[in-house]
Amino acid sequence: MADAKACTVRTRKFMTNRLLSRKQFVVDVLHPGRPNVSKVELKEKLARLYDVRDPQTIFVFGFRTQFGGGKSTGFGLIYDNLDSAKKYEPKYRLIRNGLATKVEKSRKQIKERKNRAKKIRGVKKAKAGDVQKGGKKR
Repeated sequence: MADAKACTVRTRKFMTNRLLSRKQFVVDVLHPGRPNVSKVELKEKLARLYDVRDPQTIFVFGFRTQFGGGKSTGFGLIYDNLDSAKKYEPKYRLIRNGLATKVEKSRKQIKERKNRAKKIRGVKKAKAGDVQKGGKKR
């Protein structure tokens, strides 16, 4: 049973990206006898592998399991600090990692805002998203 729980994490194409203050790499996970490995478990293993103090600076995504199972490949990022992670990571990945909160908007609100913005050109487009006062202007 202990053999079924085991998984091996290997990294390749490792690169230190100083401009975005992060380390980036491709993650290969060997997990025979398991359907896949959770991202939380992968973060823990990568934190031990690269001596990361704060596991919140680790982002893993894009995992695909090979046909037949037993091996998955994805991408990993380790930021130097939490501030640079918040600065450079896309909002949806920050939400997944629990570093940001999702703003709930109704579908109708989004569509109405888009259609109002289509009628206006230039700098005023940003203001078009706000609710118009006094109805239609001609």
